[in-house]
Amino acid sequence: MADSDLIDAFLDALWLEQGASEHTLAAYRHDLIAWAAHLAEVGAGLLAPGAATLPAWIDARRAAGYRLASNARLLSSLRRFYRWALVEGRIACDPLAEVRLPRVRPALPDTLEEAEVERLLAAPDLATDLGLRDRAMLEVLYGCGLRVSELVGLTVEAVNLRQGVVRVRGKGDKDRLVPLGEEAVHWLTRYLRTARGALMDDPTRPALFPGRGGASLTRQAFWHRIKAHARTAGITRPLSPHTLRHAFATHLLNHGANLRVVQLLLGHSDLSTTQIYTHVAQARLEALHAEHHPRG
Repeated sequence: MADSDLIDAFLDALWLEQGASEHTLAAYRHDLIAWAAHLAEVGAGLLAPGAATLPAWIDARRAAGYRLASNARLLSSLRRFYRWALVEGRIACDPLAEVRLPRVRPALPDTLEEAEVERLLAAPDLATDLGLRDRAMLEVLYGCGLRVSELVGLTVEAVNLRQGVVRVRGKGDKDRLVPLGEEAVHWLTRYLRTARGALMDDPTRPALFPGRGGASLTRQAFWHRIKAHARTAGITRPLSPHTLRHAFATHLLNHGANLRVVQLLLGHSDLSTTQIYTHVAQARLEALHAEHHPRG
């Protein structure tokens, strides 16, 4: 079987068995294609790479300026591929069994201070239907800690304002119920009563937050809106599509929330993914100590 066919078979299995997202599959494909191309250059094959091939390639990548985190992700992708190949009986032993992953300190995610979040939430022009929509979206995004893709994918029927919850479809098509909070309920109620109908050609369409023509707003379009509101709010620090999600988790932990509760709210399958926010909270405490304590 050709290397490209092997990679396709592995990605198909990853999608079928674990519901991996398109972004995850694309990252695995990128890493495996790069690895297969390197093996072809040195006369080796994807299923028989040779014991010293990977360490030598990692050293070459380091010399070329690839960061430690990039190489760690690459090794993680290759490990998963060879574990699959071993289970499938395509190889007799894992060629990477003795290769050790470099230790990488997790990068702290971009986040915002609580005062900055308040300014961002207040930035949309409430005299317009689009402004009301954006205020409701920002309140739900921050109040529920959603991914942007989860937010723009919400339907009207997913929201229960009476009970104050929203049903969110996350990675792997897994659903979870997330509390909305009083502010999100307030702004959603106001938006649904006064603005959504004006933005829809057909109000019976399911999209909770419509873009042009009544279809769901795209992630890219909403992210442009967030950046515009950030400029209005005077926020100059770098933002990412996950900034408000990170702020949600960090602020919960700062106020004493249990890590496992935050894990459930974020929809993380592994607690270790959520633990990055403990580093953010710790970094904030250290900064406050250094700034305000006389011995800081």
